Amino acid sequence: MKQFDLIIIGSGPGGYTTAALAASLGANVAVVERDILGGTCLNRGCIPTKCLAATAEAMLSASRFAALGVDVAGVTLDYPRAAARKDSVVASLREAVEGVLSGVTVIKGEARFTDAHTLEVGSETLTAPKIIVATGSRPATLPIPGAELAVDSDFMLAATELPSSAVIIGGGVIGLEFASILNACGCGVTVLEYAPEILPGFDADLSKRLRMSLKRRGVSIQTSAAVTAIADSGEERTVSYTFKGKEKTTEAQSVIMAVGRRPVLPPGLMELNPETERGFLKVDKLKMQTSIPGVYAVGDVNGLCMLAHAAEAQGRVALGLASKLSTVPAAVFTVPECASVGLTEQQCAELQMDYKTGTAIYRSSGKALAMDEPDGMVKVIVGQRGKLLGCHICGAHASDLIQEMSVAIANSLTATDIVTTIHPHPTLSELLVSALHSALKG
Repeated sequence: MKQFDLIIIGSGPGGYTTAALAASLGANVAVVERDILGGTCLNRGCIPTKCLAATAEAMLSASRFAALGVDVAGVTLDYPRAAARKDSVVASLREAVEGVLSGVTVIKGEARFTDAHTLEVGSETLTAPKIIVATGSRPATLPIPGAELAVDSDFMLAATELPSSAVIIGGGVIGLEFASILNACGCGVTVLEYAPEILPGFDADLSKRLRMSLKRRGVSIQTSAAVTAIADSGEERTVSYTFKGKEKTTEAQSVIMAVGRRPVLPPGLMELNPETERGFLKVDKLKMQTSIPGVYAVGDVNGLCMLAHAAEAQGRVALGLASKLSTVPAAVFTVPECASVGLTEQQCAELQMDYKTGTAIYRSSGKALAMDEPDGMVKVIVGQRGKLLGCHICGAHASDLIQEMSVAIANSLTATDIVTTIHPHPTLSELLVSALHSALKG
């Protein structure tokens, strides 16, 4: 039996960063990985998707070259090369993860719980007083006839060819990122979303802005659509759904299921009767400990916030270190990008909070016009005494702009603190100042 101070099951962002940090603090740490290092985010999620999003953005930029005074003839997409580049980036980063884990014992194989402090991995037995489950999630599917005819995000990220057309079931982050990529690459795209608006859980104004932008690019979006079946129609697939009580259908070469993700639980764990919620491991948010003493859970598997950077922060908490989990920014790598942090206006209204909103449009920004990126909006929500409650951005570099507001909200800065701080000109960051001025005047 091999004994460690800490065993982590899974080597995604929540696993490998926590392992490396614990080892740097002097702990004897083991990471058990049944697949390849890096987890879903690196291998079948964040990184490969963003590589393809960069290709999509390049294609859209090429369509605007003439407006910028650059004449380029014959711009075409070589998708196999784009896919090969994606694989190269992933492989490079996987090597970097190996380097990060140089002070950690990495064990390949599937971990099986035999008790709260003991794991079996093949013929080996491992034990530790503390075990962190960081096994992530896998794509979910709808329990409908013909569901097996749909592909998921894993399939799409491994593909070296694109369909001529696709129906995407689900208008959340994953579905819309693929919608944006496929559309930019010349595919016909239809998105079917069950909720009344795309990006459920995001601020409604941000969701509406993105929906309008994607529709202008030719993406067909149907909200309040309940998908009931998928059928094989020869060279195409037929998706049936209901809308306002009426049966409707739409056809495409491919159907992509993007209806969320479900947790991956290690074998033997459920026999220990951990408390769960919606299938996810329930944890004490102050420690990330499950209902089983000594067993912790970070990342997608606990369902608190299914974002890679949240998993890393939760890992710090599991080690007993400080991390501001209450402020977690989210980004959607569509074109245009979307990003959000803090409360939405709908949440503020539900909580009956006293708040004001302020907006600024990209078209008012000299930098946005110079970049030929006029499509966008910044929305801020400000509470009493200028307290920053939330910020929601749809537009170029939204994922970068949101960090200023994340730091401000996490550290209890006020709207006045931001607007009285000099921002460089001309930059997109000035839009934050304009939006906050708008809120303070309201």
